[in-house]
Amino acid sequence: MAADGGCGDSADQYRAEVERLTRELAEAEREKIRAAECGLVVLEENQNLKQQYAELQSEQETLKQELEKLQEQPNGGMDVIRRERLLSGV
Repeated sequence: MAADGGCGDSADQYRAEVERLTRELAEAEREKIRAAECGLVVLEENQNLKQQYAELQSEQETLKQELEKLQEQPNGGMDVIRRERLLSGV
């Protein structure tokens, strides 16, 4: 009878171990999903920043060209700047 009790205890231990491992696996899978979601957020933000960077570069190039045109004019384009200020009310 002692042998039967020992086998039952072993089976219970194995069941408990399987349950514990199942819980740990489920938690690891949840963590993996959370990490993947965070990774997607980072990739999205990276893409947004790249887009903003490209837009700012384009705007910088446009402003640079406008400045060069103004500098080529007599008075360094001050007549144009004064006229724009008058029109804008500044």
